[in-house]
Amino acid sequence: EDIMTQSASTGSLCRLSMALCRAIIVLASIPLITTAYVQPKTGISRQRSIATSLLPQRSSCLDVSLNSRHSRFLTKLFTSADESMSTSKSFDEKSFETDRLSKDAQAMNEMKQVATNEFAKLRTPWKWRIRKAVWDYLEEKDIAQFPRPVHHRIPNFIGADVAAENLATLPEFQSAKMVKVNPDTPQRQVRHLVLENGKTLLTPQPRLRTGFFSILKHGTDAIPSDVPIKALTSSKGAAKSGTPITLYEKYTVDLVVVGSTAVCPKTGARVGKGEGFAELEWGILSEQGNLDASKVLVVTTVHDSQVFDGGVEEPWKSLMAQQEKDDNGEDGMEGDGTNSQTPFGALTQHDVPVDIIITPTRVIRVPKDSKLPTPSGVYWDLLSPQKLAQIRVLQELKKKTEEDLGESLPSGPDEVLPPTAERKQQGGGRGGRGRGRGGRGRGRGRTGQGGRGRQQREIQ
Repeated sequence: EDIMTQSASTGSLCRLSMALCRAIIVLASIPLITTAYVQPKTGISRQRSIATSLLPQRSSCLDVSLNSRHSRFLTKLFTSADESMSTSKSFDEKSFETDRLSKDAQAMNEMKQVATNEFAKLRTPWKWRIRKAVWDYLEEKDIAQFPRPVHHRIPNFIGADVAAENLATLPEFQSAKMVKVNPDTPQRQVRHLVLENGKTLLTPQPRLRTGFFSILKHGTDAIPSDVPIKALTSSKGAAKSGTPITLYEKYTVDLVVVGSTAVCPKTGARVGKGEGFAELEWGILSEQGNLDASKVLVVTTVHDSQVFDGGVEEPWKSLMAQQEKDDNGEDGMEGDGTNSQTPFGALTQHDVPVDIIITPTRVIRVPKDSKLPTPSGVYWDLLSPQKLAQIRVLQELKKKTEEDLGESLPSGPDEVLPPTAERKQQGGGRGGRGRGRGGRGRGRGRTGQGGRGRQQREIQ
């Protein structure tokens, strides 16, 4: 009896094994069939026969419905392949590609024209030509570093840390007690060195969205020395660990570090990313008496290719060639203050030039006799309603100044916001400087002069 039971069990296993083998053969035939149908059509009938021969025959080991389902599936697959091949014969790949490339070129030309028209509405369209040339070059030559692409950013670059180390050797840096540094990535090592050297770091909230500035000093009750400095140098880390300050705090900035897209070593003219916050922060700090615009130096760290070289190397060589073409009127473009010697046009009153340019290989001091003048305060008559509406701290400053003066400050003309600011729906430009009692005159009411009527705390 035991032998009979064992024999029956063995027979069942054999039948199950045969069923599984046939199922595997059916599944394995699918890639073969698919491959067969990409061959010339002359072999279709033969290869269909091969595939069909792999179909499982009806047997007690396999359910008839399983045979039927596989047969229907394979028949449908053959039919689809035949139809696909029939369609591919009528498809003209060359004509399709030619038409596609033509339409792509047409679309690109249309977008370029739209961009040109939009830039022409901006106050300084020449800055956007420089930005695009530099951003494109840094990406093309793989000089750009994270975050990428660098377009519409203060571009990070290979050697940014080396440039920061070079900056730290400046006597002006070594003697400074408080250093204001922008929150962008290429200046992260600068922020690290400020804290590492026991100085006070003043850094703005990104785009002034949530406040004004944060103050950080390592090795204090607020930030103990066991807190890693690296954790403090990102925007998030500075906002988390820094002490927020308001418009009415009392402190003195000794040195200002800004990021740049491009700079001119002769005049100190600087091109940022187009949102104008460096100028806005400078204007507010000088308006409030927290920095002396006539004495405080402005330093920037950039890659060597971001420094205008007169058109000798790229990206400046191509930019100057285009500038010459524009000057000759070949593109029908109107002049915007640029000339055949430089792509840098006329700056607006609130633009802040730099005093020192630091690269991974050089320290460049802008000559005092050719450097552009440094502004001071907020020029309200240049600040557009669009920019003012997007910067809460600036609205607060204007309201308080008007209360102190007993009169309304002027507003600047309407403007088209730069593409970055408009796209992100954030407060764009910085700009502004305070002219204005009744249309002219200053109207500052600085902190530290008793005009604010707000309690101040002194920050060391």
